[in-house]
Amino acid sequence: MNPEAPMAARPTWQGQLKLSLVTCPVALYTATSSSSNISFHLINPETNNRIRMVTTDPETGPVERSSLVKGYEVSKGEYVLFGDEDFEKVRLESTRTISIDKFVDETEIDRLYWDDPFYVVPEKGVGTEAFAVIREAMKNAGKIAIGCLVLRGKERQLALEVHGKGLVAYTLRAHDEVRQPEEFFDDIPAVKADKDMVEIATRLIAQKEADFDPSEFKDRYDDALREMIEAKKKGQGVVEAPEPEDTNVIDLMEALRASLKGSASSARRAPAKKPAAKKAPAKKPAAKKKKAA
Repeated sequence: MNPEAPMAARPTWQGQLKLSLVTCPVALYTATSSSSNISFHLINPETNNRIRMVTTDPETGPVERSSLVKGYEVSKGEYVLFGDEDFEKVRLESTRTISIDKFVDETEIDRLYWDDPFYVVPEKGVGTEAFAVIREAMKNAGKIAIGCLVLRGKERQLALEVHGKGLVAYTLRAHDEVRQPEEFFDDIPAVKADKDMVEIATRLIAQKEADFDPSEFKDRYDDALREMIEAKKKGQGVVEAPEPEDTNVIDLMEALRASLKGSASSARRAPAKKPAAKKAPAKKPAAKKKKAA
């Protein structure tokens, strides 16, 4: 099976997507990447050697990780052992099939429960037509599909939604994994906000209203680390970051007014955006015939 996805990407999971009697083979790909994150290794400063983590038996010494099995502690110092063949025997339907059980409104799912996103891609061949049927039916329903999937050794509930020509599946956190907000919010003092201050804050929000553009976000901490790395490579020592301004607000009303005035000045200095010129609709190129394999 050859998933319709970039060659560099490897599927996290492969199996069947099922809606009642309609099924199709699909693959899941992680929708996010952490490859650009800065990572560090542990170094012994006396020798400048990188520290290696070695799996060790307290009685016999170092052992090969590949020879180890997993153990569940049933009582102090006593374990039930599990090898790969044991996990293979636990075969739920959701191990190889995402079965759509029901449809809900997106607003019914609290954002606290949304977790990791995955792209759902059909396998090439006859599965693409069945996938299109399921996708279009979901689009017409305007709902979020709910199903289950065994992923990374754990059965997870999934929320699936139409995204362009494909689907995006989000793993959902279990109810007992989410701390209830009442545990933290109930002790917040009941303070009646000043009406005039709320009005000024509302105007401040209106001045800062903008479209969401994730490409504008820059990890300044990550940038500062990279600057420090470059400085150390050149032998310049540590790059000091400026301390943040004091945020201890004494006069809240005065701070709100100053913020509102500062935002208004910034808005006046910013050049007005010119409306984009309308382009004539581009003609669709003629479909190319696929060469026989």
